[in-house]
Amino acid sequence: MLSKINNPQSICILRLSAIGDVCHAVAAVQAIQKRWPQAQITWVIGQVEYMLLEGLTGVEFVIFDKKAGLRGYWDLKKRLENRSFDILLHMQVALRASLATLCIRAKEKWGFDKNRLKEGQQLFTNRRIAAQEHPHVAEGFMAFARAIGVAESAPFVWRMPISQQAVEWHEKHFAKNPSYLVIAPAASKAERNWLPERYAAVAEYAHKKGMQIVLCGGPSVMEKSLAESIQSQCSIECRNFVGKTSLKQLLVLLQSARLVVAPDTGPAHIAVTVGTPVVGLYAHSNPRRTGPYLYQEDVASVYDEVIEEETGKSWQLNSWGKRAKGQALMARISVELVIEKVEQLLKKQ
Repeated sequence: MLSKINNPQSICILRLSAIGDVCHAVAAVQAIQKRWPQAQITWVIGQVEYMLLEGLTGVEFVIFDKKAGLRGYWDLKKRLENRSFDILLHMQVALRASLATLCIRAKEKWGFDKNRLKEGQQLFTNRRIAAQEHPHVAEGFMAFARAIGVAESAPFVWRMPISQQAVEWHEKHFAKNPSYLVIAPAASKAERNWLPERYAAVAEYAHKKGMQIVLCGGPSVMEKSLAESIQSQCSIECRNFVGKTSLKQLLVLLQSARLVVAPDTGPAHIAVTVGTPVVGLYAHSNPRRTGPYLYQEDVASVYDEVIEEETGKSWQLNSWGKRAKGQALMARISVELVIEKVEQLLKKQ
């Protein structure tokens, strides 16, 4: 199904969260901009995610505060009450995002295909994107761009908004030591984190290769504790920036790294948008769906064997997006496998 609007003048994007997902969506948004440079693009986005994408060329952002409850919807309605869009791309299946569509007037409201519909999204849209077989999350978002007329051959390209203040911050901290490997150790749930002593082993290996080690992440207690545990297991000094960077600073930090090692977490996907190679660590989720998009062949993954053991079926025969369950699955990823993947990527540089 393709849009009936051949020359859209106003397009609204609805994707509130999370960091990794909005990074994936940027490629689709910028493909739309290239196809219709005259179209006004408005993106309804979460507060934290806006901190990363602020300044994205040609995009008007409308911040939705999901913590504000009904007040957040009222504020969104007031902000957009005198506007109507040609097209709304509803890129988030969560019910709270669907309720936000009631505050947005549009001729066409596009949602996911029937295989990916959840939480009644079809009740809030009047068009569906084409079904895809085993799409990566980034490809799922690009399917919205395809649906409204972006050519199938359009490449995945990211042009992220780099701030001068963040560049100056980076120059201050890294002018003397420009070669470094970043470890972004923490996923959103602790069970998806790798073991601190194994991160430490990879850090020491990279240090022997002439790189300094940088730890990054958010300000949560779990993330800070994990970083401290990694450092305690290391015989070398790691530069610990966990909880100490803005998202803009993190963007530049990752852009300048030689390599990133991380589980399925925001910094891994930010790194992809600025062309930094990523060794992703996967046991719970299928890296073909959520892995670092440009570096899916470089993941250190045990997902395939784990999911087959748990379900008795190969990943191809399970539902797309099926997650493996277990508190100790990440321990099945060996240090040797990760070092092999790190070495593989370093040889390409």
